[in-house]
Amino acid sequence: MKLAVVGGGSTYTPELVDGFARLRDVLPVTELVLTDPAEDRLELVGGLARRILARAGHPAAVTTTTDLDAAVADAHAVLLQLRVGGQAAREKDETWPLECGCVGQETTGAGGLAKALRTVPVVLDIAERVRRASPGAWIVDFTNPVGIVTRALLNEGHRAVGLCNVAIGLQRKFAALLDVRPEEVHLDHVGLNHLTWELGVRLGGPDGTDVLPGLLAEHGGTIAADLRLPKVLLDRLGVVPSYYLRYFYAHDEVVAEMRTRPSRAAEVAAMERELLEMYADPALDTKPELLSRRGGAFYSEAAVALAAALLGDAGGRSGVQVVNTRNEGTLPFLPDDAVIEVPAEVTPAGAEPLPVPPLSPLYAGLVSAVTAYEHLALDAALHGGRDRVAAALLAHPLVGQYALAEELTDRLIAHNREHLAWA
Repeated sequence: MKLAVVGGGSTYTPELVDGFARLRDVLPVTELVLTDPAEDRLELVGGLARRILARAGHPAAVTTTTDLDAAVADAHAVLLQLRVGGQAAREKDETWPLECGCVGQETTGAGGLAKALRTVPVVLDIAERVRRASPGAWIVDFTNPVGIVTRALLNEGHRAVGLCNVAIGLQRKFAALLDVRPEEVHLDHVGLNHLTWELGVRLGGPDGTDVLPGLLAEHGGTIAADLRLPKVLLDRLGVVPSYYLRYFYAHDEVVAEMRTRPSRAAEVAAMERELLEMYADPALDTKPELLSRRGGAFYSEAAVALAAALLGDAGGRSGVQVVNTRNEGTLPFLPDDAVIEVPAEVTPAGAEPLPVPPLSPLYAGLVSAVTAYEHLALDAALHGGRDRVAAALLAHPLVGQYALAEELTDRLIAHNREHLAWA
């Protein structure tokens, strides 16, 4: 089984490789190819990947290459974890919106739109090359903004599923609070990528007993603190929002905080420099503890489970996993081609959303608005033009004012001109 990782030079990659090493019985990888245009980083990460697998006695061969076409040729699955423009572009996404009084974040609001505009054309080019080199390969997208990127891939007919680690992170936290094994916890996780709510927490499977009310009653303060939201909000909602909802529920508070501290991009860039120095040590053969602060917790477990279900023998392995896939009537108030984030039955035929509890107007209204924004954002990413960018920003719930959308549009284009072919 050959897997290719596009963006293999990322400091995330040892987390992924650690999962391959620990979960070899779930996903029997025999060849792992890491590809990245940054050859210096790629060699450091590739060396550590080989040592991690060797320490675990894993037989998979690890190769590195800057040749994308060679990397994806004959692959069974291709994992996308790239960042167009690197941390320098992310730094801009997290700062220039603040100058307009808007949240600066790489997946939400104006910064998220900037990332989508840079990323979608690159991902679609990669996907076409995958289709030519390995027509049957599955593409697993971990590249943000996952919802928009996955929608672009599916609209072009690619065999793709989007993946985010928010759901598995909450599953693990709830399991610890309940003192049960993570696989016993099923989430009624409903919404869009980075815009979801846990409407239920069920023990034993999708039809199990919902223990969310008791979980909130006993551990509401702990959960609220993790989300950096007031407990009174969770009491009012009766559900658990994703921590990304803080950008909506406490926007002005978040903006004020962001203006007083270094950007997350600056923090991550510093971590990456330290991590790469660690990776250069030929004695290092485990993922360092610092990597846990880099982000992407439980990414490896989620990616391994998803790839295993997609690549299992037809009629064989399958599994329920929270993924990003087509709506197809799951949320009846959204278009069928919208990409939603919900539990799905994953098999070699793809991801089939499970029925989910209905969303009340309190959540459905926001989901509808952000879905409309994502439609316009994808249109801008595919076709370019200042008017399309301004329309997407005007539609976004965190912008919504004409003068603000116009100012943000000008700043977005100015900071991303080198990445926008039409600018």
